Amino acid sequence: MVAQYARIARRSAATAAVAAVIMAVLFAVLGGSKGLIGALIGVAVVALFFGISVIAVARAARVSPQAMMATAVGTYIVKILLLLIFVGQFQGTTAFNPKAFGLTALACILAYTAAQVVWSMRLKMLYVEPDGER
Repeated sequence: MVAQYARIARRSAATAAVAAVIMAVLFAVLGGSKGLIGALIGVAVVALFFGISVIAVARAARVSPQAMMATAVGTYIVKILLLLIFVGQFQGTTAFNPKAFGLTALACILAYTAAQVVWSMRLKMLYVEPDGER
């Protein structure tokens, strides 16, 4: 299960990286250097969040599928709350474009999540362990 999850995470990260490049270029053109900085901060926050989630869920997958699911849900809730805090803190900043930050983070999150769904469906990962104990 860990190998399948790692494959899904790598492919999802590659998809999110494409979205990150597109958003960085878009905001560099539309918002200049402040737009680019905002987009890059958004990419960095999302990459950090999903990196932590991948590590936590992979470790939990070694324990059991139930621990993996609980860890995935728990990290998702924490990431959403922290992202709301970051958006609230950066709302009035003049160091970078906060709209570029928020929209880039949103685009990367949606790209990563959509890619996870698509790759999970395509790889047809078993949800029952054939050799598992009863």
